Amino acid sequence: MNTSASELPGALVRHARAGIADAKRIVVKIGSSSLTSMSGGLDLGRLFALTNALSREHRAGREVILVSSGAIASGLSPLSMAKRPKNLAAQQAAASVGQGLLMARYNEALMSHDVLAGQVLLSADDLIRRTHYRNAQRALEKLLGMHVLPIVNENDTVATHEIRFGDNDRLAALVAHLVHADALVLLSDVDAIYTEPPGRPGSERVELVRGPADLAEVAVGGVGESGVGTGGMATKVRAAQIAAESGIPSVVGSAAHVGDIMSGGDVGTCFTITHRRRSTRLLWLAHLADVHGSVHVDAGAVRALRDGHKSLLAAGIVGVSGEFDAGDPIEIVGPDAVVARGLVNYSSEELPGMYGKSTKELVELFGPDHDREVVHRDDLIMTEPR
Repeated sequence: MNTSASELPGALVRHARAGIADAKRIVVKIGSSSLTSMSGGLDLGRLFALTNALSREHRAGREVILVSSGAIASGLSPLSMAKRPKNLAAQQAAASVGQGLLMARYNEALMSHDVLAGQVLLSADDLIRRTHYRNAQRALEKLLGMHVLPIVNENDTVATHEIRFGDNDRLAALVAHLVHADALVLLSDVDAIYTEPPGRPGSERVELVRGPADLAEVAVGGVGESGVGTGGMATKVRAAQIAAESGIPSVVGSAAHVGDIMSGGDVGTCFTITHRRRSTRLLWLAHLADVHGSVHVDAGAVRALRDGHKSLLAAGIVGVSGEFDAGDPIEIVGPDAVVARGLVNYSSEELPGMYGKSTKELVELFGPDHDREVVHRDDLIMTEPR
């Protein structure tokens, strides 16, 4: 795989980094492993280094949104917890104590540069339900318009396993989409993506990712070295791909190099865009929706969805798995693999009597309220490459 600057078109690399440097509105995400010491407590030196860099960009006129982990990690020591708890209730308690402490440190550090911060706590519901989404969008736009630096985190105190983003890397990508950001910076305790673990003989930095093919031979690891986070390089790669699919370029790099990253320096790994901006509904279906079941379809239906850009009709359905109601997100499974996700218009109890029937036949059998697709094309996104 080609990875070095000499092997990549120099103009393409320079263009990617210039896009980050020129971004007017930029989302920066930092994880717990980049904010904490080896003992698990908040590392003020790292936090101050981050806020110093962000303050410079803010005062220079850039709109910066920080997505910060660290609430649970900040609450461990005050609650005499030796490590991040696995129990959800204990995590919620640690987040409740730690979120205020974390924001107090951020406010103290930023105010020393005359930068005002505002806390924004989001849950998955805030990006799933349209009214909540618009409220979150308006709040962030208002803060930016008032020259406030928003600090976003998942609302860990009330989040349940069923409604979590899963990691703040994905949250950052979705926030970038929410605010129409020009760029996304994903900070880690590793300075870039490498072909092998950093330090291993033959390992090379991946400078530019133009699509999945550039990652075909790359192995990414697990959580950061501190052990207090939930993400890792794999989640950052996935978040960068979400952003790329939303028309937003991104960089994965070290928190220690945040200033160089934001100025377009030769550090980190750049991801170029792979898709124009998608609608919120489709982005949610692709990356956030918790599917409630599956509809199995034949090869003809797969071709109609993939090549013909058609809606899913009952004529192509051969089976159903799981239980779901009308309006729920489901997977559409072809003979060999999952091919799409969508919002279904019928329940799992209704569909078995509809297999193989045309819409005209459904109307004749069940009445005019069945004159609709099983999944409309506007509520469907393909998950299989064309």
